[in-house]
Amino acid sequence: MHTTLHHNQQEINSRLKIFIDEIKKTERSDSHLITILHKAQELNGYLSKEIMDLVAEEMQIPTSVIWGVATFYHYFKLSPIGKYNISVCMGTACYVKGASEVLETIKETLEIEIGETTEDMMFSLQEARCIGACGLAPVAMINDKIYGELNPKKIVDIINKLKEEALEEEKIVQ
Repeated sequence: MHTTLHHNQQEINSRLKIFIDEIKKTERSDSHLITILHKAQELNGYLSKEIMDLVAEEMQIPTSVIWGVATFYHYFKLSPIGKYNISVCMGTACYVKGASEVLETIKETLEIEIGETTEDMMFSLQEARCIGACGLAPVAMINDKIYGELNPKKIVDIINKLKEEALEEEKIVQ
């Protein structure tokens, strides 16, 4: 997801064009738009207006169609996401067991709203309809890991631990 840190925009665009050119060789290449948008997001981290314009131009599809697809599917991100993408489940089981308190605590702790990313690009916050771990309610998914039986104190501890891990990684890199 974070390839933007390693490649400049020209390289991302060129890799995406190569991918699109390969797809154009297949039958009914226009039916592969979602595959192309997944690849674009994988390369760029999110679907920027520039990336969507590039896909529109390369595929000869109006940008409005691409925007419609990108906004319809929950998976696509339209703004950069943080190193840790937090999705709080707001499904019935989680909601009943206090997910809204957990969500409010995250908003206060990170000083961001749903759909936003912290200024340091460390955390993003999303709401999920159901993560499918109802027995552990309330739950949140951070990147690909599920954290269950949450409460306000537990989620703050998790966030602090992730901040510490990120600082340790930075020290190692430097």
